[in-house]
Amino acid sequence: MSETLSGVFVNAETGETVERELTADEAAYLLSLQEAEQVLNNKAQAKVDARESALAKLAALGLTQEEVEAL
Repeated sequence: MSETLSGVFVNAETGETVERELTADEAAYLLSLQEAEQVLNNKAQAKVDARESALAKLAALGLTQEEVEAL
């Protein structure tokens, strides 16, 4: 079963709003934006995870919080 996507479109000149199904191109574009957002979120989370791991390793080496912050 294929999911039908719809959207609300606003004419900036008239203020008229119309709800209609998305075209195949619009749906594909929306999906690509969602995928790009997920990639960026994954990269941001990986950066946070790497930082936390590095801080934990420095603490395991015996560095104080002040010494870690000085790095």
